[in-house]
Amino acid sequence: MTLTRIRATEVPPDSFGYARRRWASIIWLTGLSAVLLVVVVCACGIGPVAVPPLTVARIVGHHVVGAPAVADWTSAQDAIVWRVRVPRVLLGALVGAGLAVSGAVLQSVVRNVLADPHILGVTSGASTGAAMSLLFGVSAGTGLLSGSAFLGALAATALLFAVARSNGQLTSLRLLLGGVTVGYVFSAATSFLIFASDSPEGARAVLFWLLGSLGSAAWPAVATTAAAVGGCVAALFLMAIRLDALAVGDDTARTLGFAPARWRVAAVVVVSLCIGAVVAVAGAIGFVGLIVPHTARMLAGSGHRRLIPVSALLGAVFLVIADTVARTAFAPRELPLGIVTAVVGAPLLLVLVRRFRNPVA
Repeated sequence: MTLTRIRATEVPPDSFGYARRRWASIIWLTGLSAVLLVVVVCACGIGPVAVPPLTVARIVGHHVVGAPAVADWTSAQDAIVWRVRVPRVLLGALVGAGLAVSGAVLQSVVRNVLADPHILGVTSGASTGAAMSLLFGVSAGTGLLSGSAFLGALAATALLFAVARSNGQLTSLRLLLGGVTVGYVFSAATSFLIFASDSPEGARAVLFWLLGSLGSAAWPAVATTAAAVGGCVAALFLMAIRLDALAVGDDTARTLGFAPARWRVAAVVVVSLCIGAVVAVAGAIGFVGLIVPHTARMLAGSGHRRLIPVSALLGAVFLVIADTVARTAFAPRELPLGIVTAVVGAPLLLVLVRRFRNPVA
């Protein structure tokens, strides 16, 4: 019997409660979308050369829809906004959305409120691939660097399944322990690569990349990341009912007619692809996938049909703001993005630890 049939035949419908939750979700989604739009426009105008928000909107409109047709801004403003800041801000929004949704799904799949994208070891695998590229010239250029990081993420995912699966089953506990193990293995590999390298500049580049940065943002990276993150988020949204069942427990999922191991594998594969694509272009950024999902649950509840889009919007807003602080706080020098997210995320993590005495559900 499917979950839909059970809901329709065994649970008395609460029309008023359902309508209230639906309207609350619509209000939150509409409000967060408006906030994201305002944040994106303002972020594109902030920097060493300030550009008014209205001018930013006119420049973007000119390039996207051809209106206004006549440019009443300088060529320098056009280049700064369209070629430099818009790709970076959009990439930040995509990265934040991908990390937040991945964290929300992982917390349900492993049933641990302190889970985040780092817990699978995929981030560490991507970091190892990027370190090989930066230190030993396995690849050169931003695009090939991203490719090396993505291959490292795929290798970490393959190792995770090899370690965590037992008799064809993948339980939340084995997934959690396997992810921690894979993360330690690839973190050790990255440290060894830095130790074995004779390039101080390469080691510095790796360390900066490990803390996260959107400094290499460009339109091709925005396009590929949008395709990857958009596809993964859409796939996870379609799994929403199954994810709700997994969050309750394997026994409940079986009762509702779902195979928990199969859907857990499917969710982990999609999340791994999303994390790999994000880390490949932005480096290892912590705390977004840990803190944002909890905020989203407070706003929209734990149902994944509401949680996933709210998490995506919140993650996008959070990371765009964090990146704006990272590139302007000590201009012309740029802070690693991971430092900014850690400054905000670490205190919130302490609050979560105090709130959840027993973090394993």
